[in-house]
Formats: sequence, structure tokens, C-alpha cells
Amino acid sequence: MWNRMVRSCIIFLTASLAALPSVGAPVSTPHVTAELLLDRSHVRPGEEFRLGLHLRMKEGWHTYWKHPGDSGEPTTIDWVLPDGFTAGPILWPQPQRISLEPLTTYGYEGDVLLLVPMRAPAAATAGSRASITANVFWMVCEEICIPEEVTLDIDVPIADQPASPGASATLFERSTAALSVPSDGWEIRAEERGDRIILRAQPPEGYRVEQPGISFFATTGPLIEYSAPQPVSVRDGELTIELTRSPYASGDAQRLSGVIHAPAGWVSGGPVAVEIDVPLGDSAPVAPAASGRAPLTLLLALGLAFVGGMVLNLMPCVFPVVSLKILAFMQHSGDEPRRVRLHGLSFAGGVLLAFWILAGLLLALRAAGEEIGWGFQLQSPAFVAAMAFLLFALGLSLAGLMDLGTSLTRVGAATGRAGYRTSALNGMLATIVATPCTAPFMGAALGFALTQSAAAALLIFTALGAGMAAPYVALSLWPALLRFLPRPGSWMVRFKQLMAFPLFATVAWLVWVFGHQTGVDGILRLLLGLTLLGAAAWVWGSWSVLDASAITRAAARIVAVALLASGFVLSATAAPVSSDVNTAGVVQNGLGVQWEPWSEDRVAELRAEGRPVFINFTAAWCLTCKVNERVAFSSAEVNGIVGDRNVAMLKADWTSRDAAISRALGSFGRSGVPLYVLYEANPSAAPRLLPEILSPGILIETFTQLQ
Repeated sequence: MWNRMVRSCIIFLTASLAALPSVGAPVSTPHVTAELLLDRSHVRPGEEFRLGLHLRMKEGWHTYWKHPGDSGEPTTIDWVLPDGFTAGPILWPQPQRISLEPLTTYGYEGDVLLLVPMRAPAAATAGSRASITANVFWMVCEEICIPEEVTLDIDVPIADQPASPGASATLFERSTAALSVPSDGWEIRAEERGDRIILRAQPPEGYRVEQPGISFFATTGPLIEYSAPQPVSVRDGELTIELTRSPYASGDAQRLSGVIHAPAGWVSGGPVAVEIDVPLGDSAPVAPAASGRAPLTLLLALGLAFVGGMVLNLMPCVFPVVSLKILAFMQHSGDEPRRVRLHGLSFAGGVLLAFWILAGLLLALRAAGEEIGWGFQLQSPAFVAAMAFLLFALGLSLAGLMDLGTSLTRVGAATGRAGYRTSALNGMLATIVATPCTAPFMGAALGFALTQSAAAALLIFTALGAGMAAPYVALSLWPALLRFLPRPGSWMVRFKQLMAFPLFATVAWLVWVFGHQTGVDGILRLLLGLTLLGAAAWVWGSWSVLDASAITRAAARIVAVALLASGFVLSATAAPVSSDVNTAGVVQNGLGVQWEPWSEDRVAELRAEGRPVFINFTAAWCLTCKVNERVAFSSAEVNGIVGDRNVAMLKADWTSRDAAISRALGSFGRSGVPLYVLYEANPSAAPRLLPEILSPGILIETFTQLQ
């Protein structure tokens, strides 16, 4: 009997010892004490349980929530589990706002228990202990931020009998009460109004919405301004929270995600936070006000678009085609005023029609999810080849090898307005060739247009077209101005031939762009294609004439069309190659500037190192970009101050389509190149946008101001 009693005591003590909770000790760093806790006395086989990561911060220090706000890094846990054990994601208690002007972050001061759901395997052996290890990383901050990492252990007892609450039950209850819950039964919507996002929430019956301290915590970003006030109002039981859109928010943000927090709880003893994830409404968003600029209004965008359209006529990619219209005005300067006005209005109509077509395609493709922007068609080698063919043919016509003008005039003759359609086609051609250029004032207007409703965007594109056509309309409506143009005469034959050479120069540039997209082999194919086009023009001009027989004219036209088609197919089927600027480690532009290829990760790395970063958003088909590189970045003084200030120079080459670059442009409220962005060494400083046209003086002054 005595032996049986002893054995029973030994079994009881052994079971009791096996059921003891973890004996793992807390681990302390200079700023945080961390330990793993179990939510119950022991775990049964196959049962779900929770571990808690308990962080106790020194006074004045804090760690971060799952979305840290303006800065910071959330805590992460890398688990080492016994066979069969599984761990879920961290469950985050509701954070608090922590302000360090001008930044606001989401985090925890004092202490926090982060909960992690786990499950023991059904095959776990009762009476054993499961050893669990957690490699934990956190960022702890006061006025400075310090990354810290520890390894924690806990032994979880396994037993068959029902478990009792653990020694830390109060901590687990407090943390569980601070968790957010799904918004089941809520009616929630969000819409944009200018630079505001209006969040409306209608809770189920019995929820308390008229209480102080209700606020919204975003779980993704940047979308809202974390430090901005959040005015709250209640009407007919519906809660309205007014949020401020972040100047760094992407223009194509489509959803608002986060939690709505009520400090006193939504119902008595109920949850304090409700999760939301809703689409943003159809109200027109406003382009981000990068670099601290005030957001554009529609009226201001229309004004910038009109002025930018006028200046566009002076851009090097447009002027060669505009010379065709100047020549036409000279030809018509002796005509009756009515004919001159109609030619000017026809040209303006062609400009507007081309802008509407391009805008419609651009908006439709972006609505379909394509990451494209202004000048998107020139990212296609086939389109570049087509433009080269068209301008080369026009140049050959002006040089006298063939007469496209006569054919085009006959197209318009059917309506009794010979040449008006030619003027309209010249306007369309000038617009299409203008897309490589982003004239001053155009960049902000285009970026704004692509974040608006379709109607507002088309209105802005119309203002661009009206600005571009305005000088020609003015000349046609006030014929007295034509007195300053030379009178028609035999000299115009030579002038017409002279105007061919700006077009040939534009063709040379297009060949160069084509080479960037398709490589040296592509250049050869395009040059051979242009040679066949020249042969087609020679055949057409030599034998498709009125004094030739009908059979000769028909044969000449068939041969010319065959040569033209063969040349274009040969050129347009050249295979694209990757841009050399995106595949090289360092890019030398031949002018002394050492460019690194741009990427979002590289920008983040350099800013983490505390270096100022300059980004050159450019493209081979952007002549304004190339002029800036030749003029502004070739200065020895500019290159010297870049080295002195340790500025990282990154080039984002948009010659070929690149969705990441398109998104980056959109984040700055732009849709085309050139764009020049400077990040200062201070990570909290907003990026600065430089003018579209640069000079050495602008760059020197900008870099000199860096601290």
C-alpha cells in the first residue's frame, strides 16, 4: 500500500511539472525587454492556442504597428517550430499616434503584447514539452531609431486535461480587446473631393458613433496625410471622417484600407476598431502636389495647358513640321482673306482632332490598366518607323522627287475646298510629332489631366491643342499680319526644297530612337526600308505622271506601293531589345555625368545611406531631354558640384515601355518626360521637382543648396 502511494505521488508530481508554463527568461536590449508568453497553462494535442510577444519599451521609446505611418518598421518574427506545429500571422492591437513634427507614426509606447495564433499537432505527446524559438526584429525609436534583434525561447507544456488561464491572462485579455474586427454589417464608402478623401460609415443598430476620439488608421500608403487633422461628424447615425490626401499618393490609388478606432468601444464591452477596405469613389482625384506645391485646379491646369501648347511650337521636334504650315501661309498670303482664314481654321481643326484621338487612346489604355503616359506611341518601334517613313516621304516631296501635295490637294478638291484637308493633315502631323516633347507648363497639366474624369481630361487636351493652333489661327483671322510675310514668287521653289532638310534631320533623329529600341540591326533594317521608300518615290515621281500612258501609270503605282510596303514591313518587324541604360551598372552619357540605372529599390537604398538622389526621367525620343543633357549636364562645374555634394545621379530611361517608370511619373503628378526630381539627404524632406528646361545655372544653384 505504501509503495502504491509513493508511485501515485511521483506520477502526480511528474504531471504537474510537465504542465508548468515556460521557464524561458526575458531578453533585454538597451531599450526593450522582450519575452514570449503562453495564453494558458498548457496546450492539448490538436488544439489552437496563442503565444504573445511581450515588448516593454523604456520611457520615451516606441516600436511600430503593422503599418508604421510616415516612418518606421513593423516588428517581425521568424519562428522555429517543432514538427507539426503551425503559426499564423501577427494579430496587432490598436496602436496610438506618435508625433515627432512634422511626422506622425503608428506605434506602441510603454508595453504591447503582439498575439500569434498557433496550433499543436494532433500527434503531440501528452506529458511532453514543445520547444519554440522566435527570432524577433523590431525598430525602436525616440528621436533616433535603432534596429534590434533578439532570439526568444519558450517551452509549451502538452497535456490531455482541460487548460486553465495562464499567468499572463490579463495581458492577453487586454490585447485581445484592442484587436480590430471585420466590418460585417457596416455600410462603408469613400470618395475623393479635391485633396480630401471623405470616409462615410453607417454602423449596425446599437453602435455608438457619437463619442470623442474616433479616428482612422491607414493600413496601406502613402495615401493619406498621417499628421493632418481628421474632422469627424455624425448625421442620421452615419459617421463621416474627413481625411487629407497625401502629396505622395499615387494618382491611380483605387482603394482605402485601414481601421476606424473608437476609444470607448463601438458597443459596451465590444471591439474598439473595425477593419475597412473599400474602393475610392468616382469623384475626380487631384494630381499629387509633389514638392509641397499647391494642388492644381482645373482652371489653372487649363491655363497651363494652353500656354504649354503655344510653347510647343518652338520645340525642336515640332518646328520642322510647323515649317510646312509657314510655307503654306506664304503660298496663301496673296489669297483672299476668306481662304486664308479657312486654311488656318483647317490646320487648327487637324491639331484638335489629333489631340482628341491621342487623348482618347491614352485614357482608354490607362482605364484598361496599362501603365503608359504622354508620348506612349513613340515607345513602339513600329510607330517610330511609320513616322520616319511619313516624314521622309514629305521631305522627298518638298525636295521635288515626287509631289504629295498635289495628290492631297486632289483629295480635298471633291468638296470644292482644295487644300483645306491638306492643312488639316498638316495640323494632325504636327500634333503627332509633338508628343516626344513636354514643353514647359505642359508637364503639370498633363499629369493633372490623367488623374481626372474623362470629360475634364479631354477638356485639358483641348486646351493644349488650342494653344498649339493659336498662332496660326491668329495669322489667318487677322490677315493684316500676313503683310509681314514675303509675297509668293519663284524664290519659293528653292525655299520649299530647303524646308525638306529639317524633315530629313527629324528622320535622322527617329532612326536614332529606333536604334535605341531595336539595336544596330534595327537601324540597318530601317535604313534599308527608307531606301526602298526612296526608290518607290522615284518610280512614282518618274512614271506616275499625267503625260504617261494609263498602263505605265498603273504599273508605276503598283511597283511603288510594293516597294513601300516591302520597306515598311522590313523596318517595322525589327525585334525590340532591352534599353542599355536599364541593363548596365553605370551609364556614361559621354559628357562626364555618371548615371546609374533607376529603380525604386535603388532610390530607397541611397536614401537610407543618407545620400541626396537626383533622378532624370528621360527617353531617347524626347528631344527636350537630349537638349538638357547636352546643355545642362555637360558643364564641368555641374559635374564637380555633383561629386562634392555626393549626389547619386539616377537615370530612368522611358525610351521603351516601362510600367515601373510610368507609375513613378504618376506619383509625381506627371505623365511624360522630361521630369527631374531631387531628394535631399534628409529622409523626411519632400522631393523637389525641377523645371522641364534646365541650364547649368539651375543645377548649380540647386545642388549648392544641399546641406
